[in-house]
Formats: sequence, C-alpha cells, structure tokens
Amino acid sequence: MAEEVHYSEDAITRHRSHRGEDEMDLTPMVDVTFLLLIFFMITAAFALQKSLEIPPVKEQEGAVTQTVDDLEKDSIVVRVDEDNVFWISGPSSPEEQRATSAQEMIVKLRKVREESPSGAAKMLVQANGDARHEFVVAALDAGTGVGMEEIRLMSYEEGDFDF
Repeated sequence: MAEEVHYSEDAITRHRSHRGEDEMDLTPMVDVTFLLLIFFMITAAFALQKSLEIPPVKEQEGAVTQTVDDLEKDSIVVRVDEDNVFWISGPSSPEEQRATSAQEMIVKLRKVREESPSGAAKMLVQANGDARHEFVVAALDAGTGVGMEEIRLMSYEEGDFDF
C-alpha cells in the first residue's frame, strides 16, 4: 500500500524560501560593470587629429605645370632627407641651414620667414622617399604653426637633385 506523507506548513515554507535563495542578485555585478565602463571612458587617451584645408579643384581650370625651380623661387623650402634631418632655405638665404630636431627646425623656419623681404608665405616641403612620415608631418605642422598661407608637399628619391 501506498504510504501517505504529510508535510507540515513549516517544512513547505522552508522549502519555498530555499528556492528563492537559489536566484542570484545581479545588481552588484551591473554596478561594477558600469563603474569599469566609466573608468575606461575617462582614462582613455583621445588623439587629436589635425587637418589641412585643401581648396576644391575647379574643373574649368587646367593644371598649371610648374618646375621645382619655379616653386623654390618664392618659397621657403624645408627638405627632409633620408636621415630625417631638416634642411631649411629661403628666397633671401639660398644656403641651406641644418636642423636635427623639429624644435630647431621651427626656430630656423621662423627666422628665415622673418628675414625674407616679402615675408614669404609660401612653403615647399621636399620629402625623401626614405624619410619617416612623422618628420614630414612635423615639417607640415611647423609651416602651419609659423603662419604659412600656402604649403606644398613633394617627394623625391636619391639622385633626383644635387644636394
């Protein structure tokens, strides 16, 4: 015969309350997740990007052919050689000045601009194909920093010019 089992109300209540304890409270974990998210958002380093405005090309205008000599005639020239050394020359000072760091290049660039009779506002950056990108960008940024109105960039390979 089947036995009858009787449960007291106390045992049933304990059994039901035990089931409720099996569920985890996720509130503290969500709080920690939000705190970590806020921490990483605040401590993340955001890179500032610089941009140069380039005027749009008008389709009616044909491309004007200019030689390097034409460009160098009324421009301050900053040459970045294969060893990442800056060479600065201007219309009033054809002798190239050597600068081994970006800070030194900025000082010499500012000096050449002040010495030029017309206050040359054009700059030509000649970058060797083996020069590091960061040095070429430093030369372009220096031109913007000293107030050049027109900055041109050209690349050259070893043997293109007699330096």
